[in-house]
Amino acid sequence: MIAGDQPQDMSRRVFRTSSVDLIRAIKKQMPKLKVYAGIDPYRSGIKTELDYAGRKIEAGADGFFTQPFFDLRLMEIYNDLLAGIEVFWGVSPVMSLRSKDYWDNLNNAIFPPDFEPTLEWNRRFAKQALEFAQKTDSNLYFMPIRIDLVEYLSGIL
Repeated sequence: MIAGDQPQDMSRRVFRTSSVDLIRAIKKQMPKLKVYAGIDPYRSGIKTELDYAGRKIEAGADGFFTQPFFDLRLMEIYNDLLAGIEVFWGVSPVMSLRSKDYWDNLNNAIFPPDFEPTLEWNRRFAKQALEFAQKTDSNLYFMPIRIDLVEYLSGIL
């Protein structure tokens, strides 16, 4: 469950259920079901986000999917601090300055100083993230937005 975004269609009833409460309720009803929660490295400070992740683990989360990372150094920090927990690291290409501005301004994302909104840079980063996931025995998922999937992945896989 990813919290924070309001539904675009308010014609349906919305319940104010926290991620922690939902995880706890699901695990109580179906203890063998694997439940993954979200980590947003840009939502708040690292300590605050890790404390929130800890509450999700205590409630029964089996691991995490992250918002996309754009800087391998930040991914390494989170990896060290989440040792022993299953994580699926998010990677998403950012192909324009307008898209970067979106991630900067709406999500407070962190980009490295060498970032360029090019296919070459995004493929290179994705390859580095894939190598990192293999090296750390973790997982990776791609979240391509407004890009030809075959073209993007053909330079990575």
